[in-house]
Amino acid sequence: MIHHHTKNKGDLGVLKVKVDLFQQGFLILVPETEHSPFDLVIYQNGVFKTVQVKFRNLTKNAVLEIPFRSSYSTSKGVKTKSVNKTLIDIYAIYCPQTDECYYFDPKQFDKSVTLRVKTSLNNQQLKTHLAADFRKVP
Repeated sequence: MIHHHTKNKGDLGVLKVKVDLFQQGFLILVPETEHSPFDLVIYQNGVFKTVQVKFRNLTKNAVLEIPFRSSYSTSKGVKTKSVNKTLIDIYAIYCPQTDECYYFDPKQFDKSVTLRVKTSLNNQQLKTHLAADFRKVP
């Protein structure tokens, strides 16, 4: 596998999330198009939820930064647009450094969220989101 290619990273993230969701007891459905606003649909106990999957590396500060925007290339350059969070029930983040998946409702946050994998050097806890608290689908 070519490790630096964005598409390969995304495919790995989706595969890891699928396995994790299966282990949590979800039935996993996949849209027939790449152009849907979500990557997966999960089903459990009569409830369907749309899932957007993201592959994120840890920063040097041991955090996962998740902005709610997407980028794509056109003939005029790279374009960025905000994610329509009304179409997504769950964000699923796969981190290769921890080899774990993290889940949250994007509507609970504004323009981005930062998940901390390790405690900060100053042990700040106020207004921090520990990644370990986001291991299960809400």
